[in-house]
Amino acid sequence: MLEVESGRRSRRLRKAFLAGMATMVAVWGLAAAPVTAQTPPEFVGSGTCAACHPDIHERWQETLMANVLQDAQADPSVVLGDFTTPNALVTFTPEDVDFTYGSKWKQRYFTRVGDDYYVFPAQWDVANRVWRRYYVQEGTDWWASVYPADQMARPTGPLCDGCHSTNYEVETKTPAEWNVGCEKCHGPGSTHTASLAPSDIVNPARLDDVRANDICIQCHSQGQPRENPIAGQYYDWPVGYLPGDQLADRWMLEEHHLGEETFMHWPEGSAHKNRMQGNDFVTSLMYRKGVRCSSCHDVHGTDHAADLVRPGNAVCTQCHQPSSPLGPRGALAEHTQHAPESAGSQCVACHMPQLARTVGDVSVRSHTFRFITPMMTDQYGVPNACTTCHTDQTNEWATEALRQWPNVSPWRVAP
Repeated sequence: MLEVESGRRSRRLRKAFLAGMATMVAVWGLAAAPVTAQTPPEFVGSGTCAACHPDIHERWQETLMANVLQDAQADPSVVLGDFTTPNALVTFTPEDVDFTYGSKWKQRYFTRVGDDYYVFPAQWDVANRVWRRYYVQEGTDWWASVYPADQMARPTGPLCDGCHSTNYEVETKTPAEWNVGCEKCHGPGSTHTASLAPSDIVNPARLDDVRANDICIQCHSQGQPRENPIAGQYYDWPVGYLPGDQLADRWMLEEHHLGEETFMHWPEGSAHKNRMQGNDFVTSLMYRKGVRCSSCHDVHGTDHAADLVRPGNAVCTQCHQPSSPLGPRGALAEHTQHAPESAGSQCVACHMPQLARTVGDVSVRSHTFRFITPMMTDQYGVPNACTTCHTDQTNEWATEALRQWPNVSPWRVAP
């Protein structure tokens, strides 16, 4: 009887073992079977986003981001240049212009030739209301040496359009959308529009500091792709980068060597030309401490200059208060040694001087947030805030004045 029971138990164990093995084989088989790749998300355009985010979309439509390029054929009023007064630089008419580029500092003019666009060799200085030559000379931007000298033989596709559009396709030479649309910062939106799940779209607020700032730096920087040429052409924007990626995997920032003045940099390291906010920012203490571009700017649009999240000094004092370890100590006038309502008491006057040249004598603000002393001007030639404002004074005068300030260490003024 014991032998019979033992045999039954052995058979049951064998059946259980074989069933278990069958299950494992089935699971292993499923695991080893090829997984059908998910359809990658596609770009749907900012108009699609407006259906659920109408208020944000409405604000964004009024921003410079949404109007980098404007269709001059559809709306001739976007052309700002004076075409009524003859000028030797202007060899084209408004009717020749397909797109205008820019409207705040300068305006350039694109025309379509074949399957690409080209920039006419004259640009309008918006602030000074004069025509200026537009031509990138060899020894300035790196790409000038690998493109023909003829301005009208330098296409905008590889040199401009990656940052003036959303998802510019290098194979077809077409974007998903002209201008900096929603998906330029949030990535392709088709999966999100189908599911409405927040996890199905890139939200820069949920990214780490580096990747969040990379979204802005992709275009607000000077550099080169790590792989160039691409499909036989040299590109001046980070081809293949998508929000959420690490930009450094595809993009190299322009190098700077201390003491050397170049087209890109002042000798002490600040940006020498426009569209280098990212080059400046990554060298700053702000960046190292986790401050983001979005800490100061809202690209969806605000009522404040430069789409600041708060007006004027208020954008700085949201973090910098006398009661905070970040300072500054004392009242505003104590820190600046200028009248509270004067230009000299604006934070940007000293910490974001206008150093980066954009057109003619017009420069945009530095983003290193460093205070450049008059002695640094003597040493490196970079302009300082003191004598840029007090144009009738010398660097020696400014240095001596700073020595008298009660809250400034003499060691920070000069050696």
